[in-house]
Amino acid sequence: MSVSRAPIAVSIGEPAGIGPEILARAWERLGSRLPFFVIGDPDHLSGHGVEPVPIARAADAATACLRGLPVLPHPFPAPAVPGEPDPRNATAVIEVIARGVDVVMRGEASALTTAPIHKKALMDGAGFRFPGHTEYLAHLAGVERVVMMLACPDLRVVPTTIHIALKDVPDALTSKLLRDTIRITHAALRQDFGLAAPRIAVAGLNPHAGEGGAMGREEIETITPVIEALRAEGLALSGPHSADTMFHAGARAGYDAAICMYHDQALIPIKTLDFAGGVNVTLGLPFIRTSPDHGTAFDIAGQGRADPTSLIAALEMAQEMAGQRHGS
Repeated sequence: MSVSRAPIAVSIGEPAGIGPEILARAWERLGSRLPFFVIGDPDHLSGHGVEPVPIARAADAATACLRGLPVLPHPFPAPAVPGEPDPRNATAVIEVIARGVDVVMRGEASALTTAPIHKKALMDGAGFRFPGHTEYLAHLAGVERVVMMLACPDLRVVPTTIHIALKDVPDALTSKLLRDTIRITHAALRQDFGLAAPRIAVAGLNPHAGEGGAMGREEIETITPVIEALRAEGLALSGPHSADTMFHAGARAGYDAAICMYHDQALIPIKTLDFAGGVNVTLGLPFIRTSPDHGTAFDIAGQGRADPTSLIAALEMAQEMAGQRHGS
C-alpha cells in the first residue's frame, strides 16, 4: 500500500471532550470513502451510535471501516466522563499522540489528524511541559521550527507570532522568525498543496502598514527587508499590506496564502469566513498533520450537539495533502 493510500491516523485527544462523538459523526459521513482509524480506548468511543471496531494494525482500517469506526486500541486507566477530564488519563492522552507520530513516521498512515486536547488537564495529570499539540509534535519529530496554518476553501492564513500577548509581538517579530515562517509556508504550499509558484501576501504589523513610519517602523526595519530578500530568491511575495484591506474577496483572489504578524490578525478573518470549517495544519513537520480548529468543548460534551464539520474538513485536507506529497 502506498503512503498516499494508507489510512489516516487520528489521536483520540481528551476523551472527556467532544472528540469521541465527532469522530463517530465523521465516520458516519465519510465511511469507506476516506478510511481513517482512531488510536485510543475503544470503551471511550462506544455509546455514540457507532460501533468501535478494534484493529491489530493500521492496514486493517480499510476493511474495518466498512463495519464501524476502526480503533487501534490503547488502554486508558479511567473511564471517560463527558465534560470531566480525569487526571489519570493524562499520560495515555500524551502516549496516543506519540503513537500516532510513530505510526505515520513509519509510513503505516498517510497523515496524522489530532482530536482536541486540554492542556491544563495534561499539565495537572502528567506534568505536560509543552504549550500545546504543535510544540509536542515538533519535539517528537525532532524539528526545531514549525508553522501553524489555518485553512478553509476561501483562505489560508499563517500567524508569524502565535500565543503571546499583543504587547510582546513587536519584540518577538524578528527578521529570522519572519523569514523562516515565509520559507516554510512557501515550501508547504508547493509540496502539500500542489502550487508550483505560490503567491504569498504579507501583512504589516501596524495600521496602514505603518504609513511610511508615521504609525510604527516595523514595516520599514523588519518586514520590507525580509520581503525584498526573499523576492530576490525567487519567491512571489507582495506587501507589506495594510491588514484591513487584505481579506475581502477581491484581495484574496490575488494570493494563495497570507502571512500575518500575530494571532488575531490571522484568525479573525478565517473564523469570520468559515467558523465551523477551518482546519489547523502544522507546516514544517516530516509528516502531514491536521486538526479541527476548535477545542474540547467540555460544556457540550456528551450532549450530541457537537459539530463535526471541522474534523471532517481536517480529514479531507489530510487526504488531499497526502495525495500531493506522495502522489495519488
